[in-house]
Order: sequence, then C-alpha cells, then structure tokens
Amino acid sequence: MAVTYTTAVKNARLDAVVTAIGSAGVLEIGTTGMGSVLATIALGNPAGTTSGGVLTFSGFPRSDTSADATGTAAAARIRTASGGTDIITGLTVGTSGSDINLDSVSITTGQTVTINSATITHA
Repeated sequence: MAVTYTTAVKNARLDAVVTAIGSAGVLEIGTTGMGSVLATIALGNPAGTTSGGVLTFSGFPRSDTSADATGTAAAARIRTASGGTDIITGLTVGTSGSDINLDSVSITTGQTVTINSATITHA
C-alpha cells in the first residue's frame, strides 16, 4: 500500500525545504545525472511558497546571463550558495511539464539561460 500524506503534512515538508534553502540558494542546471553544470541561477528570498502540496518557486523568470558550458539540459539540483550543500537533487528539466521549465534545453556556453517556472509537487 502506498504512503499517503495529508495536504497539511505535504505543505509542512515543502516549507522545510524552503527553510533549508535559506536566503541565498542556487539552482544548478546540468546534463543527465548532473555530469556537467550548464548554468547556475540564484533563487529568491524566500525561494518560494507552498500551497496544496506544491512548492512554487518565486521571482520568475530568472536568468543566468552567461551559461557555464554547452550541452543539453536534463537535470537540476538546488544547493545552498555558501557551502554548495545539496538540498534537492533529481529535478527534471524541459520546456514544459517539468520541475524546471526553460525556453530551450539546448544550452551554449555564454548564452543567457532563462527559467520560466519551477515547481515541486509532493507525491
């Protein structure tokens, strides 16, 4: 039997994620398995809000004005800016219907990478 959480518990868990991100979290976009970091984008403070079991990141669109590498975006993670500690890994990246939605998943070194939206839905 699958584990089921109430919406209040889902929201509390996602609020804990926002707290763990802190005031200066970053979103790193990378290739499959985060083999290479393509772009790094600073998150807002607070990083987002929760409602109905969904964490919606705030302040979008957000951009990295100079991508770090060339590749196809396929994964993302959220880390603390100061220590580089992973808070969330395994996020999906695409142009729609993903955790992190970009204008294009094809990234070239030096280009601007813009995130249109970012959400995490608690299962």
